[in-house]
Amino acid sequence: MLSWFKSGQATAPLTSTTEEQQATYRRYQWGVIINLILGYSFFYTTRLSLSVAKKPLLDEGVLTKEQLGLMGSGLFFVYAFGKFSNGFLADHANIKRFMSFGLLMSALINIALGLSSHAYMFIGLWALNGWFQSMGSAPSCVSIFQWFEPSRRGGVYSTWAGSHNIGEGITFVLTSLVIAQLGWRSGFLAPGLLSVVVALIMYRYLKDRPEVYGLPRPEVMFGQADGGKPKRSVKLRDQLYVLKSPTVWIIATACAMMYVSRYAINSWAILFLQEEKGYSLIEAGAAMSFYPIAGLIGAVVSGWLSDGLFNGHRPLSSTVYALANISGMGLLFWGPNTHFNDAVALTVFGFGIGGLIVFLAGLIAAELMPKEVVGAVKGFIGLFAYLGAAAQEYLSSVLIKVEELNGVKSYDFDQALYFWFGAGVLSMLLTLFIWNQRPVDLQEA
Repeated sequence: MLSWFKSGQATAPLTSTTEEQQATYRRYQWGVIINLILGYSFFYTTRLSLSVAKKPLLDEGVLTKEQLGLMGSGLFFVYAFGKFSNGFLADHANIKRFMSFGLLMSALINIALGLSSHAYMFIGLWALNGWFQSMGSAPSCVSIFQWFEPSRRGGVYSTWAGSHNIGEGITFVLTSLVIAQLGWRSGFLAPGLLSVVVALIMYRYLKDRPEVYGLPRPEVMFGQADGGKPKRSVKLRDQLYVLKSPTVWIIATACAMMYVSRYAINSWAILFLQEEKGYSLIEAGAAMSFYPIAGLIGAVVSGWLSDGLFNGHRPLSSTVYALANISGMGLLFWGPNTHFNDAVALTVFGFGIGGLIVFLAGLIAAELMPKEVVGAVKGFIGLFAYLGAAAQEYLSSVLIKVEELNGVKSYDFDQALYFWFGAGVLSMLLTLFIWNQRPVDLQEA
């Protein structure tokens, strides 16, 4: 790991009063969460730009359906291993530099694609984009655990988790409008240029860990230290502990299946609405806007709902959200062919996915495993999740059948729909195996 990316040395504790330190802490906490939400939202605009541009790219003969499948699976495959390795690195990184650099490079790749027309350039750069995209999620989670005390982490984490819905909403609505007016190139150039600005903002205002600024850990600052135990330095041995845990493997597999259904909708639903239901690009983008809005609500309320209604029982909460996920898919795929039905279906699906991303993609495992290795836990689950997404992308491109009659192409999604729905059901069933798991402390690892 380059020294520039490493977390800074701890400085001497501030000599100000406890009240003054807490006021400084709260100010820094607001800056951290606002920049994490802003930054991670724009990671998504530079990841989903391809989803909106698919039909124009197909119609203009720039890429084939199989090449689009290779692009999608290439990004997710690289992203999966990037999340794994960058998750381990995030436990030691200066999140401010690490995360802003990743967004900047992803933005530059989008700009390069907006200026290119070569299929192999698209495939290669989009796969490389997966690596820099992997510098967003685990670092965000690490930063939240660095800066927020236990009593607030669940709510803060679920609030941050809604940031991907903001990015999806920007993409599905605004990027669709931009492409409809200016062509597919603008669908890469616009989010790329905006993300350059956001990356610079993050570099200016995001923070390294509290100790670098002379502040204690949040548990100590707000009187919530776990029995007064000193914080252990993180070793590779501790991080590798998560690889031995059957609980983490089950959560990771459930998350992978959930990501199959999630990215099936993210990547192919606009094309599905256009080809199977006769939507225009703008109409499809407008219909898809229900999905991220509901997902944002589902994510933000998930932590509070789980704490209040379900007494902190995360697997139970996850199962409730999984039922919404598969219900939404069933309604969209096999319900009445009306705009109203599709809007309701995408709303229900989005709400379910919003909560599942909070629980399966991070919060359950982060609470069950030692807190000092949150980045490694997120990285391992991210590896599984995006291997699932990568497999989905390629298999979906194979399962979606294309027929051409008198120069007119028609798309048959039937086999793909059963694949997407079945993955959602399997994800829910796997969650039942961790119903009664208890947290593990690093001292026991």
